[in-house]
Amino acid sequence: PLLRPPWGMFWLHGASSATKHRSQEEHGRWRVHDVELRFSKPQPLVWEDNAAKAATESKPQEVSWWRTRRAELVELATQQSPVFAYNVQSFRDAIHALRKEVTAVDRVFYAIKANPHPDILRLFFEENVGFECVSIGELQHVLGLFPGMPGSRILFTPNFVARHEYEAAFRAGANVTVDNVHPLRHWPDTFKGREVFLRIDPGRGEGHHKHVRTGGKSSKFGISQTDAALVAELVKQAGATVVGLHAHLGSGNLTPELWGETAAQLSSLFSHFPHVRALDLGGGLGVKYREDDSPLDLSEVNNLISSWRSSSPHKVELWLEPGRFLVARAGVLLAKVTQLKTKEGTTFVGIDAGFNSLVRPTMYDSYHHIVNLSRLDEPAAITAEVVGPICESGDVLGHNRKLPATQEGDVVLVDTAGAYGRSMSSNYNMRLPAIEVFLS
Repeated sequence: PLLRPPWGMFWLHGASSATKHRSQEEHGRWRVHDVELRFSKPQPLVWEDNAAKAATESKPQEVSWWRTRRAELVELATQQSPVFAYNVQSFRDAIHALRKEVTAVDRVFYAIKANPHPDILRLFFEENVGFECVSIGELQHVLGLFPGMPGSRILFTPNFVARHEYEAAFRAGANVTVDNVHPLRHWPDTFKGREVFLRIDPGRGEGHHKHVRTGGKSSKFGISQTDAALVAELVKQAGATVVGLHAHLGSGNLTPELWGETAAQLSSLFSHFPHVRALDLGGGLGVKYREDDSPLDLSEVNNLISSWRSSSPHKVELWLEPGRFLVARAGVLLAKVTQLKTKEGTTFVGIDAGFNSLVRPTMYDSYHHIVNLSRLDEPAAITAEVVGPICESGDVLGHNRKLPATQEGDVVLVDTAGAYGRSMSSNYNMRLPAIEVFLS
């Protein structure tokens, strides 16, 4: 049975009776929280050159982790669908790559809104990553998982929240960000004697969709740079100290110049805030979703940040708060084909996962690579709309996708679904969203 804990994740209890008598050596392991499901261990797959010609959709050039675990994933989806499957090693690979390449950054805070699953947070905790939280719920979630953790490992960056959320974050010892003059003007007692970060509007937004561009005069985020003198006076009147400046242009960026530019822009405000000791350059580090995307060049990101740092007379720490970059590639969404339809020349492939599990294609017009995992090496036979069961015309996970001859019961894989998938899911239409399973 599926149970829903208060904070919204799902647990899967028990294992298939068909697997109970197999020896441990014959099994791969799937884990949902603390419960292991054991199934037949897949044989290694050998990818011949002609496999690249297999026509599902055009495939990414690099070998994705799920290709080497195809048989395991098909069996998993046969047992339980829909399901988000996470490759644990991919989480570690992402943080290790970031730290190896971007050495100019002193501290990394994971933006937990991308995926707040407890096991992911535990993994990053072990990697000495901090946590960026945007709500009192996220803050309490982290504190509940890691009692006794120093509050300095939490970065609280709220937007238009009530006074009590700031007060709770201060009590927890978190690094607190203010992104509006209203709290300083109307609640000065809340900030008396406190150290704060200020979120500055960089004046423009960058990102893969207008809904994720978080700068510019029409954005609800950040303090205008023209208000710097006013904010400095309000901070002084409140008896607070600005120890950090923060800016975030938006999400899903693949342009390496942005973070160095942010450092330079924030440093131009040092004259107003002389006690600053850290610059938070935001997050927004993008990942490839399409074959023709150029991946973010982390070494160039580092070079440009380092160039600013070496030329600046100000010796401050530099922070990053990635979310998507650390988790997106670790996850895939698995679903089974339920029905097929052809109507006046348009073919539809229906699956048992809709935007209640993955809302990004509907909300942001986002592209996710989609394959028929059951028939991965078969030639393309149809061009189809891949749709879910939600009673909305917008419930489309992929438009005009080339797939092999597809049948009811086939397993479909939606790639790069580890970020903003389960965390943005819902029970719309009273349909349970996909559960989450970790593959060790």
